[in-house]
Amino acid sequence: MSNQEERMMPRPVRDSQSEMAQIVLPNDANPLGDLLGGRLMHWIDLAGAMAAHRHSRNYVVTASIDHLDFLVPVHIGDLVILRSSVNRAFRTSMEVGVKVFVENYIVDSCQHVSSAYLTFVAVDGAGRRLQVPAVVPDTDEQRRRYEDAGRRRDNRRLETERRNHNLR
Repeated sequence: MSNQEERMMPRPVRDSQSEMAQIVLPNDANPLGDLLGGRLMHWIDLAGAMAAHRHSRNYVVTASIDHLDFLVPVHIGDLVILRSSVNRAFRTSMEVGVKVFVENYIVDSCQHVSSAYLTFVAVDGAGRRLQVPAVVPDTDEQRRRYEDAGRRRDNRRLETERRNHNLR
């Protein structure tokens, strides 16, 4: 088997699963001591990229991020946990899900902060798109996320067509 054939072998979701932890420091917060939304978006992008890199074994660039809500405030001193994995791979792109939690280790609590779906595209060193291997969901939850990713992709394409049509 050639290196290219091996690189394109389908990979299980677990191979892309990543976890990132950040302690919220004063530089990450607004004057009220709450985490800046832009900082959380940056961390979500990094966590998503880690999963996409692991799956594609190539450089990746962020193509889009879907809707993002901030469900609970995060404060200076809190521990933010970001978990990511590839939900589905298409020809050159991958949908990555990122789920964010806040842990307050002083009072031993954990809350869901946000979830996001990002699309990453694999590229070479010159920025040209590269084909990515298929992803293999193993669990019922992974299969559900795989199917949902296909529907979200269809919706994104319809939205892009609608937006382009309105620009004419």
